[in-house]
Amino acid sequence: MIRRTGAELAIALLERQGITHIAGIPGGANLPLYDALRRSRIQHVLARHEQGAGFIAQGMARATGRAAVCFATSGPGATNILTALADAKLDSIPLVCITGQVALPMIGSDAFQEVDTYGMSVPVTKHNFLARSADELLDMIPEAFRIASSGRPGPVLVDIPRDVQTADVEFHRWPAPGAAEPPASAPGNAIEDAVREIEAAARPVLYLGGGVVHGDAAALAKALAERCDLPTVMTLLALGVLPWDHPLALGMLGMHGAAATNHALQRCDLLIAVGARFDDRATGNVAAFCPGARVIHLDIDASEIDKVRRADCPLAGDVAPTLDALIRRLGRHRRTPWRDEIRALQRAHPAPAARASIERPLDLVRAVADCAGPDAIVTTDVGQHQMWAAQAYPFRRPRQWLTSGGLGTMGFGLPAAIGAALAAPNRPVVCFSGDGSLLMNLQELAVAADLDLDIKLVLMNNHALGLVR
Repeated sequence: MIRRTGAELAIALLERQGITHIAGIPGGANLPLYDALRRSRIQHVLARHEQGAGFIAQGMARATGRAAVCFATSGPGATNILTALADAKLDSIPLVCITGQVALPMIGSDAFQEVDTYGMSVPVTKHNFLARSADELLDMIPEAFRIASSGRPGPVLVDIPRDVQTADVEFHRWPAPGAAEPPASAPGNAIEDAVREIEAAARPVLYLGGGVVHGDAAALAKALAERCDLPTVMTLLALGVLPWDHPLALGMLGMHGAAATNHALQRCDLLIAVGARFDDRATGNVAAFCPGARVIHLDIDASEIDKVRRADCPLAGDVAPTLDALIRRLGRHRRTPWRDEIRALQRAHPAPAARASIERPLDLVRAVADCAGPDAIVTTDVGQHQMWAAQAYPFRRPRQWLTSGGLGTMGFGLPAAIGAALAAPNRPVVCFSGDGSLLMNLQELAVAADLDLDIKLVLMNNHALGLVR
């Protein structure tokens, strides 16, 4: 028979999940968890604000692809961390957030630092739990990791009342750690339809989104592009899936993309969307986006298909096995006339030429890249500096680029850089920030200093909230 308190059980289950770092802030409602954490091999990272803790955890999760953990106490601790959870949900980042709560008999009494954490977190999490007994944690915590990592990843919240943390629980054996469910391919008949569409197209474009990164499918996406000679565009969150200098890479599409890239999209006759959700920043007026194109849409989340743009060939399934099945069925193609047409567009709408100067923002970004080297991980805050980095940094691999896409949260960059440095201590980390964004979570600079992390902070000061202006 194994005997633990609820808090000791929770920490032991996190250890069994392979968690090495937890970012958080202690408070009255989660102190038993911290007492148990003191006796653990897990390293606690004391954030200076709970939103910072959530973004530190995001940095770890985005850099590795594995679920990361953050802690917050009840009341203001829980409300402070909600923005980081909302950001993780929109960008499909696997997090497990564990919050303290007032004791069970006090819930609903407006006790000190009591808020309805469960109710408030419903819209901004993939799933949430309220533990009502210590023995529930045996299933709840592994299940939280399974949900966070399975299918379309996302944040899961586990709210643990203080008396549940201090209660004793006895059990006979440890549960298995929570693991992602095996990936499933799209149905075979739909794959055959997609093969016919690709082989018949004269001017296809491959449109890659963040789901390619989350699904560890970058190599397969590159193989598909090369096999079928597909000019490839990437969303903000997919940058690096194809190296910036790959001959098929057209860079980022949309509002802040290159003019030639957007012109190519308007001329394509087949759009192959993979792990992308047709965000308005990528498509603009969706009715006028790729007006003459048929659409293949591959996504692990079936609810995304037909949500914004109707798919002529829907592929609901995991990105990696579905791409693998497509590649096996497709012959090799060369689309020389289409490639020539795109090169003509690039000559007609050239990107700004690089200069040996740091006077222009794009040149500064390139100079930083030269100094940081190819192994660096890059984070940004949100604003003009974010778009300059997206446009000019020479990304070469997935998970090299960590930025807030869907929610667009100012204050993301510095704490995310801390998380990335913890997760990848052998890589340099560069954070691009602006004079507006940096002040949103500047307090987390103390964490980087305390831990002596290898982070370079590049402040691009335009003396304004530039995107707003």
